[in-house]
Amino acid sequence: MTTTPNRQFKNICVLSGFNYGKHKEFVEAAIDLCRSIAERKLHLVYGGCNRVLSKLVSEAAFVKGSQVLGIIPRALKPLGSLSDSQTGEELIVSGMQERITEMLNHTAAFIFLPRDLTTLETLITLASWAHLHIHQEPIVYRSEPDAWTFVLERLNNDGNSSRSKKYELDLTLRL
Repeated sequence: MTTTPNRQFKNICVLSGFNYGKHKEFVEAAIDLCRSIAERKLHLVYGGCNRVLSKLVSEAAFVKGSQVLGIIPRALKPLGSLSDSQTGEELIVSGMQERITEMLNHTAAFIFLPRDLTTLETLITLASWAHLHIHQEPIVYRSEPDAWTFVLERLNNDGNSSRSKKYELDLTLRL
C-alpha cells in the first residue's frame, strides 16, 4: 500500500450499503477489496449492519484475519447487526451523526462503494467535514481506469480542489 511518508493506515472504513442490485461484479469487487485489506494486515471498520453487501464485506475481511468493527445506530439494529454472527465487534451508537464521528475516531481512511442513500449521505457528510477541516482522513470516492487502484484525495488547507493532494492506494491482488 502506498501512503504518505508520515502516515500509516491501520484501520480502513468501507461503507457499501445494503444492496448491490443486479451487478455480481460489484459484489466480487467489494469482497476482493476487503480480502485485500485483511491481507495487508489492516483492519476493517464498517457500518455495522449484517445484511446483504455489508455482511459479505465484513465476512470477507474477518475470514482473512482482519479485526472487524461494525458501528451501527440503535435505530438500524433491528435490520441486522454483528451480534447475529461471529464476525467481529459491534459498537452501538445513538444516531447517524454519532456513527460518523465514531468512524472518524476508529479509522484513518474511508472507501465508499455507494449503493444506497445512507452511504451517499455519509460520503457527503465526511466530504463536507473535510472541507471544513473537521478531519483530514482521505476519502476514496472514485476509481481510476484500473478497477483496483483508488485515489485518496483531500483538499488543501486553502480549500482549493485543483491543488488537492492525491495518494494512490493500490489494492491489486497479486498471487
